[in-house]
Amino acid sequence: MTISPFDTLLLKIETRAARAGIIGLGYVGLPLAMAVARSGFAVTGFDIDPSKMVALGARRSYIDAVSDEALVAEIEAGRFKATTDFAGLADCDVVIICVPTPLTKHRDPDLSFVEATSRSIAAHLRPGQLVVLESTTYPGTTDDVVKVILEGTGLKSGSDFFVGFSPEREDPGNQHYHTATIPKVVAGDGPEALALMKAFYGAAVSSVVPVSSNATAEAVKLTENIFRSVNIALVNELKTVYAAMGIDVWEVIDAAKTKPFGYMPFYPGPGLGGHCIPIDPFYLTWKSREYELPTRFIELAGEINSAMPRYVVGKLAEALDIRAGKALSRSKVLVLGLAYKKNVADIRESPSLRLIEIIEERGGHADYHDPFVAEIPPTREYQALKGRKSVALTPDTIAGYDVVLVATDHDRIDYAALAQSAALIIDTRNVFNRLGLSADHVIKA
Repeated sequence: MTISPFDTLLLKIETRAARAGIIGLGYVGLPLAMAVARSGFAVTGFDIDPSKMVALGARRSYIDAVSDEALVAEIEAGRFKATTDFAGLADCDVVIICVPTPLTKHRDPDLSFVEATSRSIAAHLRPGQLVVLESTTYPGTTDDVVKVILEGTGLKSGSDFFVGFSPEREDPGNQHYHTATIPKVVAGDGPEALALMKAFYGAAVSSVVPVSSNATAEAVKLTENIFRSVNIALVNELKTVYAAMGIDVWEVIDAAKTKPFGYMPFYPGPGLGGHCIPIDPFYLTWKSREYELPTRFIELAGEINSAMPRYVVGKLAEALDIRAGKALSRSKVLVLGLAYKKNVADIRESPSLRLIEIIEERGGHADYHDPFVAEIPPTREYQALKGRKSVALTPDTIAGYDVVLVATDHDRIDYAALAQSAALIIDTRNVFNRLGLSADHVIKA
């Protein structure tokens, strides 16, 4: 009796004999690789970035969610290795795509990384493999892009190989959840692909949530991020309205969240950061055009959130004028926090970069301090900021600036000392009030 590719692969997964290949060893791929390896599978990580290979070769993690000790444990156990040679994909039974899905400058989806990776997989595709996309994207990408490229080899999805989608749910800096403990939504192209997805991810994470199709799973991820984007936009808009009325939006939210039903707190800030919330909603707005359906709510939220850095700099300029009698164009500004959220080193889409850019567009001078980001790395949109270094946060240094702009409220900062040394502080995170350090020279924005 001939054993089908499905039966062969399912048996390999159930006995942990399958090798997993994870393409893209960034904020999603490397933590996933560790979770899969810890569950007993052999894992090969693939990436085109030679600097990552250097770090991994030195047994050093470059992702906060993966400690050096955790990385070394899986390497020494023989369960993890990394390479830039994609020929090794032929040896992998499960291949997972964790590559970036950015936007073009016109806010259209940029699937170039997904497409190039799919072509690399196709070059080594063989019967009995499961190919999974984890990159956030619009509904239909897995079936209409990845599957189509793979079937260009002549092999057929659902019989020769299998295709699935499982959206990543990483939250950098979250100490309560990690890859293995976050429920995993899974879907597949047909019942056998779904069965393989459930078996594989069920071995690596605490629980799986199967849904009916790859497009549904893709929509789940977009819905999660759109929910956050819209609610953050709402409180950002309320912030501007209440500020005009002399009402503290943070006090309003703190009181509102005491309601035990029908309310969930979201907080305003200087803008949106991270890969997901500023970018992912626009994948749906783009796809909706195919159906001639507007997404006014989503696009309005994007406009409000995108306007926040300019609003904050406007409040900063106003405070300098009123409190110090000084124009922004003649002022030195220290931006506190370059990362997009507290206690991480992740600067993807960080509003702090935009804040620095706007301050300098208006003639001011801006430096930054961040205990997690020693130097600004290359970015696609802020190339002029590359190489700038974090300044030391000493009383003398702080006193040398006309204003300190708190963009990210890292816990490692001594805010009491900052309040004593700074002439003027613009607080976009309500950190001083939260710590009981409110003062006349601390202005919320």
